[in-house]
Amino acid sequence: MSRSHIDVSVLAGEACPVSEVLDHVSGKWSIGILVAAAQGPVRFTELERALTGISRRMLTLKLRKLERDGLLVRTVHPVVPPKVEYTLTEMAQELHRALLDLTDWAERNGGAVAAAQAAYDREHGG
Repeated sequence: MSRSHIDVSVLAGEACPVSEVLDHVSGKWSIGILVAAAQGPVRFTELERALTGISRRMLTLKLRKLERDGLLVRTVHPVVPPKVEYTLTEMAQELHRALLDLTDWAERNGGAVAAAQAAYDREHGG
């Protein structure tokens, strides 16, 4: 087997955990929550205002999922009314930096991708 040959079966086995993690954090709401929480502790109502269009139920589900995944820490302060804050874990801070890199890449290359799509569509009658 040459060095340039890629064993697809090996990649498929490795891709499963990667796909699972990306499924958890790639959605519109999850990314929005991570970006909002990257600025420091954030409360539920602040997230609700920052994520235009998200329902309270969906926000609750996403927060629980991100907490379960080890990306958010939920802190309940013993006051009346209860004060709950969410902060990124160290792992999520690393993910946030990667998202910023991806955003930078998209901004730098968005025009080239659009041009490639237009060229492809012209060539293939799309």
